[in-house]
Amino acid sequence: MQIPPRILAIGGATAVAAALLFQPVAAAAPSTATSVSAKGVGSICSSALPSQAHDTLRLIDAGGPFPYRQDGVVFQNREQVLPSQTRGYYHEYTVITPGSPTRGARRIITGRQSQEDYYTADHYATFKRINFGC
Repeated sequence: MQIPPRILAIGGATAVAAALLFQPVAAAAPSTATSVSAKGVGSICSSALPSQAHDTLRLIDAGGPFPYRQDGVVFQNREQVLPSQTRGYYHEYTVITPGSPTRGARRIITGRQSQEDYYTADHYATFKRINFGC
């Protein structure tokens, strides 16, 4: 089982407990290091995500188990749509697509910072940063 890097960065079980117990009152403004200024990046309210994306976010926060062996691998940002970061900064997870015989095109990409999550429904062509405050 792979543990998401954002959980490792802030202390494993403590981070999981904090994520489960505390809901943010408002989303913090992104730092300049992770500013969403890259092409093709917008935002989406967490309430507007498909239910399967919420399932994936819960699995990420719990550290798995994940439905696909590729879940948790390093996302290389080859398309350079997300803000540029060092290799290993981003990780990807499958958002199950009902009726699809494959993993489908939907993913959640996590950054190392807490709540730095991006959703793509078109296999990395565009991303929306998930806003947990709406």
